[in-house]
Amino acid sequence: MNFVLQSSYLLGLVALLLVAAVLVARQVWRTRGVETRLSQLQKRVNDGQATGLDYYELGSIFLRKKLYVQCVNQLQKAIKNWDESDTDGLAKVHNALGYAYFSQEQYDLAIRQYREALKRQPQYVTGMNNLGHAYEKKKLTAQALEMYEQALQIAPDDPTAKQRANSLRKRLAPTG
Repeated sequence: MNFVLQSSYLLGLVALLLVAAVLVARQVWRTRGVETRLSQLQKRVNDGQATGLDYYELGSIFLRKKLYVQCVNQLQKAIKNWDESDTDGLAKVHNALGYAYFSQEQYDLAIRQYREALKRQPQYVTGMNNLGHAYEKKKLTAQALEMYEQALQIAPDDPTAKQRANSLRKRLAPTG
């Protein structure tokens, strides 16, 4: 009996270590891929061959790494180098720039970028949700609710807009 218990304990431990090893290896593989792409993009920038999309991708990497100052710098370059006829892509760049500002608690700058994204792509639900969230941080509850409701008109099942709109409606409801 004791041997069976020890064997099952050992087997469980080996299985746990194997799972941990796989998870660590996956993370190392992902990180290596991101670092390789980062190096490639930085080389293109240094060689003067970067496109707006390259700057956007580089900014996105910095955003994921929470290097907001570098992110803002790259996304601003992306906007300057972007093809103006690609309004959907440009809306995503402005949205990402808004998120970088939002993450630094620069809500006025974030709002400006989210509005620019929506000017370029008026049906951009993610941009509406982000703008609504920035309005909430600025205590502009009515404008935030309006953004979430606008998002729900386009995407009635959007979970973010549903949750935030319901929360704001409760806050704005008169208490009796």
